[in-house]
Amino acid sequence: MAVDLSMPILVVDDYQTMIRIIRNLLKQLGFEDVDDASDGSAALNKLKAKKYGLVISDWNMEPMTGYELLREVRSDDQLRSTPFIMVTAESKTENVIAAKKAGVNNYIVKPFNAQTLKSKIDAVFGA
Repeated sequence: MAVDLSMPILVVDDYQTMIRIIRNLLKQLGFEDVDDASDGSAALNKLKAKKYGLVISDWNMEPMTGYELLREVRSDDQLRSTPFIMVTAESKTENVIAAKKAGVNNYIVKPFNAQTLKSKIDAVFGA
């Protein structure tokens, strides 16, 4: 199955520079409809207002972390099936295991490039 380049994507990070980097990488890959949120609670509000095809979220944020956001998304009947990729600077095994248990679709360790992002997105959508 090909990845739908027109699907809306939500990028969640408390660091504006990282949002800009991910947005630029997504544009390089052909994605045009990219929104952003500065933390998990802002992201949750956006997720409830609009149907996103993919969430790319940082792990470490205040007040609501990406991990907490993932757990909220997976426990919500409307949002449960939303594909979710976690981005983090930490490659701790226990974090990866916790995210997998919570239902993350894929995991990216910073720093990463467009090719890494593309392969992770392709893996999520079985492309």
